[in-house]
Amino acid sequence: QVHLLESGGGLVQPGGSLRLSCTASGSISSIWRMGWYRQAPGKQRELVASFTGAGGPNYLDSVKGRFTISRDNAKNTVYLQMNSLKPDDTAVYYCNGFQTSGLVVAPWGQGTQVTVSS
Repeated sequence: QVHLLESGGGLVQPGGSLRLSCTASGSISSIWRMGWYRQAPGKQRELVASFTGAGGPNYLDSVKGRFTISRDNAKNTVYLQMNSLKPDDTAVYYCNGFQTSGLVVAPWGQGTQVTVSS
């Protein structure tokens, strides 16, 4: 079973940038659907950016044009470049693979905290 380790979070001012990394303990090359999720305090976890295996990546409307997801299968790593960060982006960010049903394929990692504040 693949285990996931997220990193790269931190405290950043509004308008700033961060690059998150998610490294898997095993190969992700066969996991077509992979994405970044986030969970803010008191809110449900939501899918922010994802690869679905067909066409280009998908993004939550609120992050379109600001976030970019990418993957390096050779390094078993998925990235999330976040630019023009807003306070509403504050959350714990997680990555995972998922099935067409939406069920995730690996245990949730510890996540990485992103705090956007002046």
